[in-house]
Amino acid sequence: MTSKSIVGADELSDLIRAAPLGALLRYADGQPRPPARFNKKLAAWERTNGVGRLIKKTPAVVRPTYSIPEGFTLHHGDFGSGGVIVMVVTMTWHVTSPLSFEVIEAPAPGMVRVLTQWEGVDELRHLAPDMATAQSWLASHRYSNARFEVVGDEANAILPDLGRAA
Repeated sequence: MTSKSIVGADELSDLIRAAPLGALLRYADGQPRPPARFNKKLAAWERTNGVGRLIKKTPAVVRPTYSIPEGFTLHHGDFGSGGVIVMVVTMTWHVTSPLSFEVIEAPAPGMVRVLTQWEGVDELRHLAPDMATAQSWLASHRYSNARFEVVGDEANAILPDLGRAA
C-alpha cells in the first residue's frame, strides 16, 4: 500500500476502509516540531503528531437522538517492566478529525493477525511474523474467541485449538 496523505473526512474514511488491520499510520497536525527545551509545547505537539498501528475500525452509529461518525483506533505502545504490561496506550479518532493521516507500512503477506471480535467489530490483539509465533503468543495471553488471520488469506481465518474445554 502506498503512502498517501489525507485531509478531508471522506478521504480519511476511504483511507481507513482500505487500510488493513496492522498497518502503521502516521498522523500530523501540520505544525513544526517545537524545540526540545519547550517541554509542554513539545508534549502537546506529540499528542497530535506520531505513528500508531491500526488495531480497530469502528462503523458509524446513527440513533434517533445522536450519531457518531466512523472511527478507528491506533495502538502506540505497551509499557511495563519485568515482562508485565502495566499500561496499553491507544488513541481513537473519528474520520472527521482535522489531522492528516497516511499509511506508512502495511503488514507483509504471510504475517498472522490475532483478532478478537466484539459486537461485530474486529480488534487486532497481536501481529506476528508467522503462525508459530502467533500460536505461542495466544497461548500465553489467553484471549477468548480469538482467531488467526494470515495476511493475504483473510477469507480463511483460523480458530485456534487451545486444548481447552468449552
